[in-house]
Amino acid sequence: MLIFKKLKAELFNDTLKTEFRISEKDFTRKRKQEFSTILLLMLNMLRKSLSLELENFLSFLKISPTQKFTKSAFVQARKKISPIVFKHLSHTLIEEFYTDNECAIKTWKGFRLLAVDGSRVTLPLTKELKSYFGETKNHTTTSIVQARCSVLYDLENNYVIDGELAPVSQGERAMALSHLTHCKQGDLILYDRGYPSYDFIKYHITNNLDYVIRVQIGFSKLIINFEKSKKKSQIVTISPGIYIKQSDKGLDKSKPIKVRLIRVELPKGQVEILMTSLYDIKSYPNSIFKSLYYKRWNVETFYDELKNKLKVEHFSGYSKQSILQDFYAALFISNIQRLIVSELEDEIAEKNKQRRLDYKINKNLSYGFLKNRVVELFFTESSIEEPLNELKQLFMENMVPIRPNRSFKRDLAKYRTRTKPKITKNQKDSI
Repeated sequence: MLIFKKLKAELFNDTLKTEFRISEKDFTRKRKQEFSTILLLMLNMLRKSLSLELENFLSFLKISPTQKFTKSAFVQARKKISPIVFKHLSHTLIEEFYTDNECAIKTWKGFRLLAVDGSRVTLPLTKELKSYFGETKNHTTTSIVQARCSVLYDLENNYVIDGELAPVSQGERAMALSHLTHCKQGDLILYDRGYPSYDFIKYHITNNLDYVIRVQIGFSKLIINFEKSKKKSQIVTISPGIYIKQSDKGLDKSKPIKVRLIRVELPKGQVEILMTSLYDIKSYPNSIFKSLYYKRWNVETFYDELKNKLKVEHFSGYSKQSILQDFYAALFISNIQRLIVSELEDEIAEKNKQRRLDYKINKNLSYGFLKNRVVELFFTESSIEEPLNELKQLFMENMVPIRPNRSFKRDLAKYRTRTKPKITKNQKDSI
């Protein structure tokens, strides 16, 4: 509850307007399109026709006809707001969650367990977006505009700590390093096999950040030999590749770095190799790493949530600025949803004790319930308790069972053709 009050105060703080307006002249006169009003409209998950969304927003707030504004006026007003305002609000939420809240923060062996993962987001085909974000081609002659997105995700608490949307030409490794300004000693960061390199690992060691990285068998001769040895664990040293210009990156081949390699056996005889800074075999035995790395699945499923439940690719505008606004607003809304769920976890756990199956919040429906109510939550001058309690009740009344031992075959063809996954019958659009 205190975090929601802090966010509400921040939304209507003149300092926020001063810091995140494009020009000093913007939002200086009293107009229908106030800074906070435009922010809340953009937070209301604008996924349908902008005219319909605007009418829905104004009607929901019961704004008088004389105070209503047009779609054109909204488009002009949003141009005056930096997209980074939503990153700021999200960071405010995250900072409040991690401050004086030790009893609610979930950790793994004392670590804050994080993961970095990237994906691509398909954008509208315009000259501006094509010029800035770049284009990609599938197996046909058709080209599409895509951006590369990357998130730093808390795997145990399910918050997006940081997110970036950048040109598709920008590498995942560089984007991952930009997230690390939000990390500190005591964090353990999990990475997939696209991230490891000497300088990437060196950066973590220099900044006292622990890591677990999956590496391909062919990553180096050292990894190949380790896999062939059938050893479960081994501490080795690695050096920069012979073809890397060491002077460009400040690397020193005479100073190899120490890493621990872990062999993980998978079903059907498959093998994964993990590289980590957790050297102590007694504190971190080989047996824990399979389940540890599996926790990374939460950041993978977050992208399903972002694209198929929050509908982030259904943008409300065609400019670079509106794309960034929609993207960062979606990340903030995902954290709002998670904040509400976190306040219900004790109640859910208590009710699950009397059930044959455990139940969880239906994420798809929860975003549908947030539509409009997120505006009521922050816009009304009255207490936030009533709309917040209404949301909690709706979340609790529409939970779904967790069915154990379910698995689904991964359809790799959809990634090759860049087609969107089909929406199943039990997952209709909710926003």
